[in-house]
Amino acid sequence: MPRNRVVQRPIVLGLVGDSAVGKSTLASGIAAILGPERVTVLRTDDYHRLSRDERRARQISALSPDANYVDILEQHLALLRDGKPVLKPVYDHARGVLAPPQYLEAREFVIVEGLLGYHTRALRDCYDVKVFLEPDERLRLKWKVARDCAERGYTPEEVMRSLALRQYDSATYIQPQRTFADMVVRFHPPEDHPEESGARLNARHLLRPTLPHPDLSPVLETGAKSGFRLALARDTDGKPVDVLEIAGDIDARRAKAVEDLLWSLIPEAHHLRTALGQFIDDKGEPAQSHPLALSQLLVTYHLVKAALGHYAR
Repeated sequence: MPRNRVVQRPIVLGLVGDSAVGKSTLASGIAAILGPERVTVLRTDDYHRLSRDERRARQISALSPDANYVDILEQHLALLRDGKPVLKPVYDHARGVLAPPQYLEAREFVIVEGLLGYHTRALRDCYDVKVFLEPDERLRLKWKVARDCAERGYTPEEVMRSLALRQYDSATYIQPQRTFADMVVRFHPPEDHPEESGARLNARHLLRPTLPHPDLSPVLETGAKSGFRLALARDTDGKPVDVLEIAGDIDARRAKAVEDLLWSLIPEAHHLRTALGQFIDDKGEPAQSHPLALSQLLVTYHLVKAALGHYAR
């Protein structure tokens, strides 16, 4: 927990995006920094109102609000933000069925990850920090097929049929939530290695002025060849935003310099330092990514600042 914490209620982080965009990987790294014993993770998939077979029979996807208890999610997130426990529903992804509910306590930080976390105003009002993930689409499809086949009992053909069914709902319900994020994070392969899907993926952060982002100028002076670059750009709505580019091949010493700078900007949380950027690669082996590590730390920076009372929400 950050020392000198001012805000006594839980600090709430949203990680929203389509299926298999890396929400759980980012969340697990952030929880590791803050301390798992201080973090409650709420997965909005648990608020599915239909089993997999029921959705298939009705030709409705899990991305549709009609397939989810959005109203109960609103109630539960508001209670957790107030520090109160909830008896949340459970969706068993391995079997595709609804399971018995679980008692969930609100800890010092609440991470909400899922598909529809920003779908309503009532949900959006509960967050201190909102992140939207949108990796390269070919990369997302690769991740989804690998995950759903390995962990959720699908065949590759079933995954592709599911993706076809979801196209309309993704465009209608998931992508519009991007508008409400403070940060939009995109992982994508480098141009010279289009098949890259792991440690050497580039990361692109779109930083909106809805949060006061850290001053990174001390580590930007070497320019574009440093593997870490900040530039002014236009968002999809034409508004100016900062865009932070982190190269997948950023030098380890350079990455450490950026990491050290970020930790120096939150000295109250320096005792939380831990190994960052850990993930399991497509061969099932532990791996580390510098762009992932810095992405996890950038989001954690905002959570610490929120806990210290720097953000009024």
